[in-house]
Amino acid sequence: MDVSGEQQTEVKHGIQKVQLAPASEGGRPIDVRSLDLHADEPAAHLDPGYCGECYGPPAPASAVKPGCCQTCEEVREAYASVSWAFGKGEGVEQCKREHYSEKLEAQRDQGCRIEGGFRVNKVIGNFHIAPGRSFSNGMIHVHDLKNYMDPSQGSHTFTHTIHHLRFGPQWPDNLTKKLGGKNMEWTSHHLNPLDNTYQSTEDAAFNYMYFVKVVSTSYHPLGRKSRQGSIDQADLSDLISIGQHGFGQDGSLETHQYSVTSHKRSLKGGSDSQEGHKERLHAMGGIPGVFFSYDISPMKVINREERKKSFTGFLTGVAAVIGGTLTVAAAIDRAFYEGATRMKKLHQR
Repeated sequence: MDVSGEQQTEVKHGIQKVQLAPASEGGRPIDVRSLDLHADEPAAHLDPGYCGECYGPPAPASAVKPGCCQTCEEVREAYASVSWAFGKGEGVEQCKREHYSEKLEAQRDQGCRIEGGFRVNKVIGNFHIAPGRSFSNGMIHVHDLKNYMDPSQGSHTFTHTIHHLRFGPQWPDNLTKKLGGKNMEWTSHHLNPLDNTYQSTEDAAFNYMYFVKVVSTSYHPLGRKSRQGSIDQADLSDLISIGQHGFGQDGSLETHQYSVTSHKRSLKGGSDSQEGHKERLHAMGGIPGVFFSYDISPMKVINREERKKSFTGFLTGVAAVIGGTLTVAAAIDRAFYEGATRMKKLHQR
């Protein structure tokens, strides 16, 4: 979602969802799937004349068969269109046929890892990871939390590790070494401060927010004269794979670095005494999850590579400084001399 209030549900992206085994089993990957937004599994072995019931709401506009709900996903989408909680699909024929409830139960103790990249508008906005199907209720973005918040079924938490988060292409190692000085080694953490961030909680109703200030950053190598050798991002947007934007043919690089502040709170409200801030009171309510709110800075950092000044160049610079100083001194001396001469003539009269 961006600052205009639009929800971009069809953003071109390349995200994969990695299903992880429970932590007691080592958290090994179980399955890797491409996160295809709003993808419906085909309804197999159905009679051509079959028209599934939607159980109250109207059929979604994206239904395979107009006016019908052929799959459990289409019933869920119909419920979301009228802001109804769906639950585990009890009493829904399509969900029983697809073993929807059994799949949910099998994932109760499992984890998830999101990896990949996606493209968004270069305006203020946010992206988040939250449980349940999302839908809009008026102008409010909400999630169906019935299954997630059901205490009788156990619960997940939003204990998480941010292995890597960046905006734009990654700086090559040789460039990060050039940015560093003799007394301080420059690493990718200076550009991506959220890398390897770990947060832990036992509360299912918990919210983490990261406020990110994104600053455009570019690198201009020696010999770069103009932007003619750079990739035209606007014209080739659909041809360049995700993560490859910003690399110029002349060796230049257009990317972003960011700074971040974070905030966390329990959705049950109360004081922040556990963190040593009894005076701080948290509001009740909200959506559990991990939220990233990003703001685009109007500033830009340009790292331009230049040749080191030689000794002869240093002498030339010193001579230029001395020459300029003498010239200014001569001009000031001439001005004082002319002024003194005119004053003497006036007194003689």
